[in-house]
Amino acid sequence: MPRLFHNEHIMSSKEYIENKQVTLKDIAKALNLSISTVSRSLKDHPEISAKTKVLVQKYAREHYYRPNSHAVSLRTQKSNTIGVIIPEIVHFFFPSVLSGIEEEAGKNNYKILFRQSKEEYEKEVICTKSFLSASVCGVLVSVSKNTTDFQHFREIIDNNIPIVFFDRICQGINTDKVVVDDYAGAFNAVEYLIKTNCRQIALLGGGPALALANNRRMGYEDALRKYKIPVDKNLMFVCDTVEAAREVIPEILRRKNKPDAFFAINDEVATTCINIVNSFGLKIPDDISICGFANSYISQLTSPALTTVDQRGFDVGIAAARLLIDRIRGEENEAGIISRIIKTKLVVRDSTRKM
Repeated sequence: MPRLFHNEHIMSSKEYIENKQVTLKDIAKALNLSISTVSRSLKDHPEISAKTKVLVQKYAREHYYRPNSHAVSLRTQKSNTIGVIIPEIVHFFFPSVLSGIEEEAGKNNYKILFRQSKEEYEKEVICTKSFLSASVCGVLVSVSKNTTDFQHFREIIDNNIPIVFFDRICQGINTDKVVVDDYAGAFNAVEYLIKTNCRQIALLGGGPALALANNRRMGYEDALRKYKIPVDKNLMFVCDTVEAAREVIPEILRRKNKPDAFFAINDEVATTCINIVNSFGLKIPDDISICGFANSYISQLTSPALTTVDQRGFDVGIAAARLLIDRIRGEENEAGIISRIIKTKLVVRDSTRKM
């Protein structure tokens, strides 16, 4: 029997003899590369260095690599299922986005495959792999706040599946996105607080990893600067969950110089703030004004009712689904990267002073 490979390829010879084709995963493991890099090297992708492409292509030839025809057919066949990943279902904003996605998808005869990352990178990776296995025709994603490595999203793109990010976008990948005008929403809210004679405005914000948190912080700071109010870092807190609010807000209220207003990154934190301020015997809004961000259903159930920024989540879902469907159908494929911005609106209720 003739030898099929050189001595240095004994493992691949065995695979060949056993009628097991070498896979992308095998090549990646042998060359200590990611599967995505191997895939893009074989497709002569411009982002991959010439040295890496030569290495991968040489290895593939020597080991008789052939694309898995079944996998290729699964990736290229028409599907009517769209994968959707959101961080969590607990926030009002994301259910409203899902409603918009479902409405737009349903009108165009697409089904939704929905997953939650639970704010965990590992679960987000599992979600993307499940979408590849399910042969979805497109993916909509709002990124986990703990995600810093975006290779799993690149693998979706490398499989010729369009992806659109919404609200929490991926900074590491240049692709279509639909975002809320977080900067303007925060600026307008803080400006309103200032115009109602608030001067010590505390920011209950998010961490620096999320673009939306940074945009809201910049809106907050620029509103202060417009009215010549110093930006005080001692009034800015990472406090984007109910648990954090329960720990941070009482400490703030025990200060000698208490803030006269709170601007919160979401309604959950803002409503928790209302409850804590009430428990301290302070009057809202006479002593302290409170403003949230989302315009969730709970904003009207608090005492007093919460002033908040309407994110228009339903419209975000409609826009994201429409953009993705256009990509799937090839209707936007001649266009460059598309960014759509959903305008916000301040909804004034009783938790802030009147103008």
